[in-house]
Amino acid sequence: MFVRWPEYRFRSKHVQWGRFMKLTTKGRYAVTAMLDLAIHFDKGAVTLAQIAARQGISLSYLEQLFARLRRQGLVKSTRGPGGGYTLAMVPDKISVAEIIIAINEQIDATRCGGDQNCSSDERCLTHYLWEDLSERIREFLSGISLAELVNRPNVQEVASRQANRAEASLSDL
Repeated sequence: MFVRWPEYRFRSKHVQWGRFMKLTTKGRYAVTAMLDLAIHFDKGAVTLAQIAARQGISLSYLEQLFARLRRQGLVKSTRGPGGGYTLAMVPDKISVAEIIIAINEQIDATRCGGDQNCSSDERCLTHYLWEDLSERIREFLSGISLAELVNRPNVQEVASRQANRAEASLSDL
């Protein structure tokens, strides 16, 4: 017999407590866009429109994310014909955790955002469990570079499919 873990739905995609934030769509999209840049690292600058088309992320959303990523020194922008964005360093020097932190998100599984006021302004019974989980997630994501993700066969397979789909949609125009 299988017991299914309940699926909880939050009232908002962007749940905030104190100065910390849960990993949201913003964090996922930032990692996805940076991975797209890493996949195309040796091909020169990539436009946000290209990333948007391949990844299904709105262009205006990408513009906001890349402004933060640029300010944090993770990407460089080039203007003019042939312009776009490139990684500011080689893909093996950028961790997933750095990307998430660069866009002002914290990796935190506690209900209180680390403020230790989860239950009537005191730590809840499971506070330290969730705090330990948060630390392990941070360590895990700090240990994964964009280069490692690029080299995964499943990532290469998806990237190839996305490139083919993007080329096909361009040829339809």
